[in-house]
Amino acid sequence: MDINKLTEKILGFAFQVHSVLGPGLLESAYEECLFYELTKEGFSVSKQKEIPLVYKEIKLERGYRADLVADNKVVIEIKSIDAINDIHVAQMLTYLRLTKCQIGLLINFNVKSLKDVIRRFIL
Repeated sequence: MDINKLTEKILGFAFQVHSVLGPGLLESAYEECLFYELTKEGFSVSKQKEIPLVYKEIKLERGYRADLVADNKVVIEIKSIDAINDIHVAQMLTYLRLTKCQIGLLINFNVKSLKDVIRRFIL
């Protein structure tokens, strides 16, 4: 599937989850519901995907964990916070670099309207 179509479908499910649940829940609730919607639709989705970190001769097998990775192409980082800040952006860029995925979606569900807070990253 084309990467733009893939992200469009992911965002459609994110909007659906948000419209049903609304803001104010833990990140894990949104993660589980988005995982459900994506897998129900037939996407290959890894939840809490371990991302190894390699530094010189040292390999940390469980260096980081991405919330969701769809079709081994899109990293989805879910937040339920007051506002996205620079550290969240840096985290997403690191996840993209370490996973070698080209697209990342940073979604903050703790808002009245999702359309204003979704950030799409291209590495």
